Amino acid sequence: MLGMGTSCPSGFSSDQARSGMYKLEIELKRGHNLAVRDRGGTSDPYVKFKLAGKEVFRSKIIHKNLNPVWDEKTTLIIDSLNEPLYVKVFDYDFGLQDDFMGSAFLYLESLEQQRTIPVTLVLKDPQYPDQDLGTLELAVNLTPKDSPIEERRDSTMEVKKYGLKHYVHKTMLLRRSWKRSTKQQQSIRLSELHRKAQLWRGIVSIALIEGRNLMPMDPNGLSDPYVKFRLGPQKYKSKTVPKTLSPQWREQFDLHLYEETGGVLEITVWDKDTGRRDDFIGRCQLDLSTLAKEQTHHLELPLEESQGFVVLLVTLTASAAVSIADLSVTPLDDPQERREILQRYGVTKSFFNLKDVGIVQVKVMRAEGLMVADVTGKSDPFCVLELNNDRLQTHTVYKNLNPEWNKVFTFNVKDIHSVLEVTVFDEDRDRSADFLGKVAIPLLNVRNGEQKGYLLKNKELTAPTKGCIYLEIDVIYNAVKAALRTVVPAEQKYIEEEPKVSKQLLQQNFNRVKRCIMVLISWGSFINSCFEWESAQRSIVSFVLFVVVVWNFELYMLPLALLLLLVWHYFFCSSRDGADVSMDGMFEWEVDEDDKEEKDSEPKGFMDKLYAIQDVFISVQNALDEVASFGERVKNTFNWTVPFLSWLAITALCLATFLLYLIPLRYLVLAWGVNKFTKKLRDPYMIDNNELLDFFSRVPSDVQVMQYHELKVDPGQSPSKRRRTNMS
Repeated sequence: MLGMGTSCPSGFSSDQARSGMYKLEIELKRGHNLAVRDRGGTSDPYVKFKLAGKEVFRSKIIHKNLNPVWDEKTTLIIDSLNEPLYVKVFDYDFGLQDDFMGSAFLYLESLEQQRTIPVTLVLKDPQYPDQDLGTLELAVNLTPKDSPIEERRDSTMEVKKYGLKHYVHKTMLLRRSWKRSTKQQQSIRLSELHRKAQLWRGIVSIALIEGRNLMPMDPNGLSDPYVKFRLGPQKYKSKTVPKTLSPQWREQFDLHLYEETGGVLEITVWDKDTGRRDDFIGRCQLDLSTLAKEQTHHLELPLEESQGFVVLLVTLTASAAVSIADLSVTPLDDPQERREILQRYGVTKSFFNLKDVGIVQVKVMRAEGLMVADVTGKSDPFCVLELNNDRLQTHTVYKNLNPEWNKVFTFNVKDIHSVLEVTVFDEDRDRSADFLGKVAIPLLNVRNGEQKGYLLKNKELTAPTKGCIYLEIDVIYNAVKAALRTVVPAEQKYIEEEPKVSKQLLQQNFNRVKRCIMVLISWGSFINSCFEWESAQRSIVSFVLFVVVVWNFELYMLPLALLLLLVWHYFFCSSRDGADVSMDGMFEWEVDEDDKEEKDSEPKGFMDKLYAIQDVFISVQNALDEVASFGERVKNTFNWTVPFLSWLAITALCLATFLLYLIPLRYLVLAWGVNKFTKKLRDPYMIDNNELLDFFSRVPSDVQVMQYHELKVDPGQSPSKRRRTNMS
């Protein structure tokens, strides 16, 4: 039976069956003889339900099964039976586009109402209608919100009592309010679905250690292996280790657990190839439900369909503090809860659970003057909040350029140097969401309890776009934990966007490196001028200073000199805030119209050659960015761009000066060497790190300072005028 049902029950006309508000309960039971889409003669099927072009439910994935059993239930609120329910089945493929396995329509107006009926959907492919793709078994129950028989009886009584004119007027008012309430209930329902889908029940901490005896994929008998991980919608890609069959990755990252049972972690190993598609080496799976919680597991997983092993350390821990609530339920506004949170992150708790640095509460109030994204002159905006790999989302407010969300989001802070990214999207049917605007707010820049309007920027955070979003943010954290976490590796994104060749970005990175080199050259010229006696007064002072310092030099004077330099910058540098704003002029971020036309008119032959050597360009581009960023981070440490980090540097330099003054150098070198030599003996799977580089990774580069710079909010200005005002 293909979405079939009996006729409408007695007392229901066809018009009444199509209009009104309904509750549709669906139970997805099982599939029979589904299509084969994998090389092993099986598939990994899952099901999508769409209504009016929007995805309303997605089932879990059943691995390696052509007769899957889901036994999943969902409830939908619908306002019309004219739109059929579109059911599509896909084969899940890790790292690739999922394969289509067939689809069917469930025609709601043909369903018998107010009782559960079995439905069998025959799956078809519109391009190959004669192909047998199997069937799906469902059980559905369609229930009207109000019985039309009761409504008819009530309306007859009202006409007799108050007259027809009163009844017609009341009906029109009720119909308008019903439309509003329908949209509100849909919005609330979507909000609840988002809330359930986003909040995780635990964290999977994974340390990718090494690979052993991998299959050679290159002509030289070696490979350039890297690993991809996938847990539900979350992805992570490791670095590539060149020319080896026993790679040492030594990477640590966290994924979120959305299911109580744990879920299946999928792992694939690939060989990196320049200029062509990467080679597949092997795959393996890990059922997280089989692992004990709050315990580190050392695992050696054999690769399927290949040789070799992948060595992992996996730990399942309890859920972090994340939540979504309405504006009336705010943890930090309750005095009792606020006191408990302040005690939790007080000084006395500084050395308990070092990963739990603090908590951030974000109130997403509203947005104003958003960009028009639909042909109707409106947009369907929703808001996404990201803090490292934590990602939460509001409900959608339909057909509105001035939406009000009034939601409260709570995140656990693992690194106080994290940046909160708030992005506004427009929801689109059957397409990816359209970008409307974005802001990036470093947690250390937040003023607690202050409701502010943030001007939205473009995707690169380099220029303003239309609209303004109003947020209120509170950050509570432990300063000692925050300082200790500063000298460990920063959390990486699950998966970064693939780098692209950009002639403009390459030129900008070259100019940044050139500026750093010019600073060094200017210092060299200054020192050389002292030797050349270009200024007698300067040369005499330099000579006396040189003799005094060399005659009295001790090793502890090196950190002391850096300490004095930081203090001097703190007291005598002029207007640090002004320096940040003037930085915008250093970067030519937007491509002029002439450049765009020139880019469009470039011959395709040149672009083909450019893409042929894109890996070389990307390597040079990234190397220039790393060199320039490091120089800028050192400068911004001494410029007090982030006061917290500069104070931390002062504390570390004071400690280094004290130790070098009191303890002979040979003892310090001896302690360092003993620690270095015995590290692997004490912990063979330790992931090594460089504390100094980890510290500088938290200091923003000039590019990041410009991206995080808060633009002046003036809603009355047009976007073009606003751009000229803020970028000048």
